[in-house]
Amino acid sequence: MDESGVPSLDSPRRIGFFGGSFDPPHLGHLAVAQAARTALELDSVLFAPVGAQPLKPRGSTATFEQRLAMTGLAIAGEAAFSVSMADEPKANDTPNYTWDTLQAVRSQSPPGSQLFFLMGADSLASFRRWFRAAEIPFVASLVVASRPGEQISDLKALFPSGLKMEADASSSAATPHLRSYFVLGSDGARAPFYLLPDVEVEISASQIREQIRNPHFPDSQAASHLSLPVLEYIRNHKLYL
Repeated sequence: MDESGVPSLDSPRRIGFFGGSFDPPHLGHLAVAQAARTALELDSVLFAPVGAQPLKPRGSTATFEQRLAMTGLAIAGEAAFSVSMADEPKANDTPNYTWDTLQAVRSQSPPGSQLFFLMGADSLASFRRWFRAAEIPFVASLVVASRPGEQISDLKALFPSGLKMEADASSSAATPHLRSYFVLGSDGARAPFYLLPDVEVEISASQIREQIRNPHFPDSQAASHLSLPVLEYIRNHKLYL
């Protein structure tokens, strides 16, 4: 900490990593990041558009550069949020694997920092198919925005084989917007796992793209899902038509 009382960038930090296509970035993404930042007292949240997702061989509709630009517009004004190039396209269009990216982010963070991996419940649905999925919770603590009414028993079934979950007995009832658990590995490893139970995100990027393709779909409705600068960027660049 410097003389002004502001933490140094070299000091240990609580860092949230939020990866995804962001095709386009919408208000649901912001809701997840804001809820995680508040509940876990994160110093920063890194938004990292992905170059090539292994489970999406068709790729994204917008280019990486366009998704990067839209993400910057979406988080403008949020001092704790920033765009990260950690998941930028690789040479020869090889896939970006989350395990590799998180390892790189952790190695580049100040010593003693804590890394949290943010995801929506829709991402967790395919989690067990990810590269080295069973190891990811021990690289960065998972933070999942569960759907309203979703039970932990529903989420356990989505975890890779070999992982178990148990409640955190020390979790405080004073934090109703955060539920704490532990992920247990087959080798005895143990890592925190968090649920954000109150983030109601009923916004889908694929639905937004479909709505924009509809010439009769009014901008006023699209603006309820997107920030105005992102919507203007989409219109100016004629994306998703």
